[in-house]
Amino acid sequence: MLPFAALSPPMTALKSEHMELTFAERCEAYISRLSTKNNFWHRVCSLIWLPYAFRSGITMKSLGSDRFVAILPFRRINRNWYNAMAGAALLGNSEVAGGMYLFSRCGGEYIVVCKGLNYRFLRPCVGPAVYHVICRDDLDELIAARREFNIDIELEVIQQVRGIAPGKQRRVGRCQATFHCTPKAMLKARRLARG
Repeated sequence: MLPFAALSPPMTALKSEHMELTFAERCEAYISRLSTKNNFWHRVCSLIWLPYAFRSGITMKSLGSDRFVAILPFRRINRNWYNAMAGAALLGNSEVAGGMYLFSRCGGEYIVVCKGLNYRFLRPCVGPAVYHVICRDDLDELIAARREFNIDIELEVIQQVRGIAPGKQRRVGRCQATFHCTPKAMLKARRLARG
C-alpha cells in the first residue's frame, strides 16, 4: 500500500521534532521502549494494557532484523470444546503478533493500529501455534520518512510439532493484515494546531 504522502505533511513541516515532551509523554516513550526489549517486560506491559494477550501466553522472538515469530502456547484458555486451538484465539492473536512485530520495528515513536484482518483457516491446530511474520514492504524506508503510512503484512500460522523436519511443518492458517502507523509527534502537532 502507498504511504499517506499526499495526505500528511512531513514531520519537519509540522515542527514536531522541536517540541518538548511532557513528563507523561516521556514516561510513555520509556515504557514503550521497555516493552519491546524482552518477553519479561512485554508480559508486564500486556498484563496491564492487553490482559487477553497476557492470559493467552503469546511470546515474541526476533530472529534477526527481518525475521520475527510469535508463539501461542496450547493452553486450556485457548482451546475449544473438541480440544483444538480455538479459531478466535488464532485470529485474535494474529493481530497481536503483527502488532508486536511492527511495534518492535517502529519503536515507541509510533502508534500502531490494525485496520484490517483477513484470516484463512486451513486445518485444526492441536498444539502450540507459531506465527511467522512476513513484511514485503521496505519498512525501514517508511519509518525513515517520518510520516504516517499503511502497511500490509502476512502471517503464516504453523502448528509446532516435535520430530517433524522444518520443511514439513503443518500450516494451520494464513493471515493478511493491514496496519496504520502514525508518529506520535505528528498527532501531538495536529492537536496543538487545532487547539
